[in-house]
Amino acid sequence: MNVFEYAMQMEKDGQAYYEKMAGKTENAVLKEILMNLAQDEVKHYNLFKKFRDGDVSAVKDLEASGSKALENAKNVFQKLSSGPVPSGFSKDILDTWKEAQKIEKKTEDFYREKAAEEKNAGIKKTIIKIADEEHKHWVLIENVIHFLSRPKQWLEDAEWNNMEQY
Repeated sequence: MNVFEYAMQMEKDGQAYYEKMAGKTENAVLKEILMNLAQDEVKHYNLFKKFRDGDVSAVKDLEASGSKALENAKNVFQKLSSGPVPSGFSKDILDTWKEAQKIEKKTEDFYREKAAEEKNAGIKKTIIKIADEEHKHWVLIENVIHFLSRPKQWLEDAEWNNMEQY
């Protein structure tokens, strides 16, 4: 299995994980965030598929589309802050998000390692950009974990306003 096929499988697994989480989530805000993350994984999968097939024009695809998960999450949290604050969440939900965060970190590290090995400058740049998007996913999930841990305080402190700093 070459690096692109491996990356495609990682992205496919990530998509399936987020969709499975969304299917088990009753909270509409969390469901929307999960579906946005799943959509990003699909975009990444398609890029790596093009690379595998020798289509390096895919470099432009990522620059044009970019990750919207962080931006969309910020909008979702703004909506959430104007309504009633949800009550506490179960430990199982929190553990599931922590596992997702570990996966994002592992994926980011893998892409940075592979980018360092890549000879084609365009592909290297794109892999680094995807690694950066995986880091943004990690930051987003970090914010979700903080929200799940203490929803009222998190919304009152408006911590979601700082999500793009990372």
